[in-house]
Amino acid sequence: DKALGAGNTENYEKIVYEGYGPQGVAVIVETMTDNRNRTAGEMRHYFDKYGGNMGAANCVSWSFDRKGVIVIDNEDEELDEDTVMMDALDAGAADFEADDDIFTVYTEPADLGTVRDELTAQGYTFASAEVEQVPNTYTKIDDKETCDKMQKMLDMFEDNDDIQNVWHNWEMPEE
Repeated sequence: DKALGAGNTENYEKIVYEGYGPQGVAVIVETMTDNRNRTAGEMRHYFDKYGGNMGAANCVSWSFDRKGVIVIDNEDEELDEDTVMMDALDAGAADFEADDDIFTVYTEPADLGTVRDELTAQGYTFASAEVEQVPNTYTKIDDKETCDKMQKMLDMFEDNDDIQNVWHNWEMPEE
């Protein structure tokens, strides 16, 4: 992250852009930039280039909830789902989901640190633990060409140094 790593953040501002990808997929892009005009132009370009459009503030954020999200990888299957769920709920989690070898613990944003620290103290390790924008509903894209456009748009966002986080409600196809 260019100058951010050097602690030189006084010229940076956080700006959130919202819009739609192909087929109306809702997208929220969180940036940290020292040049508002450059970043706004780049965001508009990415949305337009792949069949989407940048919208006004809050045009899609209403369809997302801010939640603490803790992801526990159980690839080696050494963790018991019921035990993890009880530990998470006892630690103050709001919800728990198991999906194959991934356990996801949801918290209120303000409770993330407490729940994370409690689970860490119990010996758990996390693939990630952060406050995220979680979509209320998901949008499916049926044709491969449109899926490719959406993926290319996400890749463009991923490759931009000003972009900190990208959230979307695209129900990505199974590999």
